[in-house]
Amino acid sequence: MKVKDLFIFSSYSVISQKMRSFLTSLGIAVGVVCVIFLTSLGQGLQVFIISQFSQFGSNIISIAPGKTETMGMPLGTFGSTKPLSFEDVAALEKLSTLEVVVPVSGGSAEIESADRMRRSMVIGTGADYDIIVGADNMMGNYLPHDNPKTPRAFAVLGPDMRDELFGSKDPLGMSIRVNSERFRVIGVLPEKGDFLGMNLDDAVYIPIAKFNNMFNRVGFQEIDVIHTDNVTSDEAVASIKRLLISRHGGDDTTIHTPADMLESLGEIMKWMKFTVAAFGGISLLVGGVGIFTIMTVAVNERTSEIGVLRAIGASRRRVRDVFLLESIYLAILGAAMGLAIGFLAIEISLAIYPDMPIAVAWEYILYAVIISLFIGLTAGYLPAKSAAQMDPIEALRAD
Repeated sequence: MKVKDLFIFSSYSVISQKMRSFLTSLGIAVGVVCVIFLTSLGQGLQVFIISQFSQFGSNIISIAPGKTETMGMPLGTFGSTKPLSFEDVAALEKLSTLEVVVPVSGGSAEIESADRMRRSMVIGTGADYDIIVGADNMMGNYLPHDNPKTPRAFAVLGPDMRDELFGSKDPLGMSIRVNSERFRVIGVLPEKGDFLGMNLDDAVYIPIAKFNNMFNRVGFQEIDVIHTDNVTSDEAVASIKRLLISRHGGDDTTIHTPADMLESLGEIMKWMKFTVAAFGGISLLVGGVGIFTIMTVAVNERTSEIGVLRAIGASRRRVRDVFLLESIYLAILGAAMGLAIGFLAIEISLAIYPDMPIAVAWEYILYAVIISLFIGLTAGYLPAKSAAQMDPIEALRAD
């Protein structure tokens, strides 16, 4: 049997059993679809999170009270023996390595306008928080540089909060109540969207001292700083640590740079993508079991055919190759179906939910296709070997 005849013969065997071939390949297809869709979600989420950090620049450093080794942005340790204070902020502002120093805390409160009320996020900040979040072209002004301990009762709204409280009205100069305390609106921030699950647009920004009095807190949730362009993040972190250690009598703060957070998040997202790809791999293994089962049945059903092939001169190796090639065809069919369905599922998802974070993880898709072919080869080997070892005379007697 020539190589050309081998391919034609194996192809005909697959095509002649269309429904069986389709159902057998479906297991592989499901596995490939799972890998494509799930890893694309993981990749998209990673890209989305990176973009969330990148929108605030690479010069921002976060300082939180309490010594931790966790990733991200700790919520702070209110009530610790050495909370971050206004004096810490004043000392940090004197460092030549830093341009902007802003205390920040957050909480939830009831917010009222003249005729509307809702519960949402209240963020206490210093006067330069608009620089931290890159609030260019805002409506009105941000919080002024008052005495940080006795500021005036001014408030700045996120755009969603403005729409909820005032609709189409101009809110500047209007009064709102935050936990029954009156504030005058002096500005509206531009749209910034979500950041790590917190909607910055649906928030009220008030002076940090007012926030602490309102929520009966001592110290700050964190201090955000921007270091100068002529120093590296490591140099800025070192100068911050030296200052706070000298002030607090020990290393009792946690300092995070965007690089630290992105590195930690990158590791988490890498393992998440690997985990979801593993679920798809399990489906591929199930598909491999299906190919093995069908090929074993096919060998038993085609015993006389094997006898004829041997009788007309086909070697054991050629008989084995016939069935091995059929199993590979089934794996290729499954992989092709999976690729088509997987990319179609992505397009449908984006059409229904345009904001869904999806980015195709091509390396995992390549792995899925290669593994599919390997599974087809492996699953078909034993049945093919069994067919090749049949005695031709006994095989011809099968009918």
